[in-house]
Amino acid sequence: MDTEVIWLAAAFLGVALVYAAVGQAGASGYIAVMAMFGFAPLVMKTTALALNLLVAAIGTFHFSKVGRLSWRDVYPFAILGFPFSLLGGAIQLPEAIYYPVVGVVLILSALQMARSALRKRGVFLAAPVAPPFWAALATGAVIGFISGTTGTGGGVFLAPVILAMNWGTAHQTAATTAVYNLMNSAAALIGAYSYWDQLPASLPWWLVAVAAGGSVGAFIGSRFLSDRWLRGILALLLLVSGLKLLWW
Repeated sequence: MDTEVIWLAAAFLGVALVYAAVGQAGASGYIAVMAMFGFAPLVMKTTALALNLLVAAIGTFHFSKVGRLSWRDVYPFAILGFPFSLLGGAIQLPEAIYYPVVGVVLILSALQMARSALRKRGVFLAAPVAPPFWAALATGAVIGFISGTTGTGGGVFLAPVILAMNWGTAHQTAATTAVYNLMNSAAALIGAYSYWDQLPASLPWWLVAVAAGGSVGAFIGSRFLSDRWLRGILALLLLVSGLKLLWW
């Protein structure tokens, strides 16, 4: 392995660890790291989806193991999320559109998440409500298409919506978005099958790195982090990733 492959493996491990702790799989972080190294958009999209798929599977396992995962919370978002992510995976946005679109959405999501994390504890007393079925279907479809075209998995967009609408606690949201990431990453990667030749030869090493980071992060997040810490960490991750994508 050359030096660049090793540095990328270390960076991917760190991204996977932190993102997995909040139920995310790290695609936006992987994209930001690859942008630093000058990767082409097609390489970034397919590589991020492959790494995302593995970390999302690990996160789903851990949240399910400790009883935080409810399939009833997931399926309304997944019914249309999967096919629309499949469609989005087959579409490649021009570089001039790709970075600004993803960057702006991540920053807006970060602001909403930070506001909820900084509220006084009394504000969180209201019990979450189940999302209206048709609203969940529409949300899953829109986010599925966006995540498929950008290679971000979708959970990073879904989490702020669920929390802003009070459709679940932070731990419920983390578990739901882990599954959503898993399903949509698989769908988008299948949709992007014609671009699989863009996957780098170093991918197996990076998969090992994110598996290690994702396992540690998901173990910590599924058991020990409070709702407020989950919101705060996710807000910071969203903001940093959005700024990086806009900057490059």
